[in-house]
Amino acid sequence: MTLLWTLLGFIVAVSVLVTVHEYGHYWVARKLDFKVLRFSVGFGTPLWKKVAGPDRTEYVFAALPLGGYVKLLDEREGPVAPADLSRSFTRKAPWQRILVLLAGPAFNIGFAILVLWGMLWISGEPQLRPVVGPVVPDSIAAQAGLQNEDEILRVEGRAVTNHSDVLFGFIDAMSDDGRIEIEVERRGSGRRTLEMRVDDPAVRRALTEPTALLRGIGMRFWTPPVPPVIGKVTAQGPADLAGLQVGDRILAVDGETIKDFPALVEAISARPNRDIAVEYERGGSRLRTTVRSAADLLEGREVGRIRIETPPPPPWPADRITQRSFGPIEALGESTQRAYDMTLLQAKMFARMLFGQVSLKNLSGPISIAEYAGASAQSGLNEFLGFLVVISLSLGFLNLLPIPILDGGQIVYQLIEWARGSPLSERLQALGQQIGIALLLLLMGVALFNDFARQFG
Repeated sequence: MTLLWTLLGFIVAVSVLVTVHEYGHYWVARKLDFKVLRFSVGFGTPLWKKVAGPDRTEYVFAALPLGGYVKLLDEREGPVAPADLSRSFTRKAPWQRILVLLAGPAFNIGFAILVLWGMLWISGEPQLRPVVGPVVPDSIAAQAGLQNEDEILRVEGRAVTNHSDVLFGFIDAMSDDGRIEIEVERRGSGRRTLEMRVDDPAVRRALTEPTALLRGIGMRFWTPPVPPVIGKVTAQGPADLAGLQVGDRILAVDGETIKDFPALVEAISARPNRDIAVEYERGGSRLRTTVRSAADLLEGREVGRIRIETPPPPPWPADRITQRSFGPIEALGESTQRAYDMTLLQAKMFARMLFGQVSLKNLSGPISIAEYAGASAQSGLNEFLGFLVVISLSLGFLNLLPIPILDGGQIVYQLIEWARGSPLSERLQALGQQIGIALLLLLMGVALFNDFARQFG
């Protein structure tokens, strides 16, 4: 079932976002009287095709749903009838070509804003207040003065209202100079300003790896305490073989008292490939067993696992959640601002990745994207729409990169032609295309390597 959701979510997401992107090119091209020969969603063998309109444009759904294209009349690709020369891509003014090329990324960004606007206006937004949970002694967070129950109000002078705001602020500053100014509200003593700093560039870079930030600085956000009760046991896993069952409450591991489920995970993780003495409660009786832990490879180190899952999460208390409501105008402003902030952060992260300030492990390939699509689709419509917003913004940003095979690279060609009054030679354009393909293959190779590394440790 999970595989089905993954495939379905991925195909739907890619088809929607590619259609939006290519429709942007198509719509602007039609408005500027370019002749459109084909509008294809997907590559390869057509599954459905229709020819329509005065230009006899082909509309195609193809077998491989991994992209799409709009084919315009172009003298470089074959002879053009004299009556159609004025509608050829090469005969149009550079500014018109630039608008057509910009339209695809612009439609992706506009689609993200539109979806986010509708979500905020219709449903509002519940937000988890950014209250600090456990802080590891002598960690980076502890040295900065962060304490359990501190509520984070500002990061680098900017107001934050939820977990995501804090994470974006932390990762932005950590990938820059490693100094983060944090304003907190401390129960009983009011507001105070703290500074978190990491001076070592290698440590900062390691903290930018996926899921490494909070663990690396030594803090978690506050969450309702999850009791150390077993919610699910994997058949023939270590816990099952030791006789543990759903509903058992773990009391101690090797004599160490366990207060909640995260503490249980931490205790087991520190004991890979070992016999572990486990005390637990079942039906009012205190029992003991020995579990032989397994070992998983996580980020280059072995961690213990006994193949159990958490119980259903407890509800959040009302004082730790705020529900924001938006009118149509306010929702539009908020969605536009968020799209701008996320796109700007993507640009910063990509530039810093090139300069070695951000880990290359942040590049995700189709396997990871498919997994995120499936997981969000299973979680409900709002989660899936949120996923579409993020991926649509990413698609818009990536296509604006000045790589010749992408829209951004083609825009650079048109700007050069506009400035010098004549196009670059075919030899230079072909060289640019080859370089662009090489760069894209390099990026895809790194992303796929990261995908397989996440799958197989």
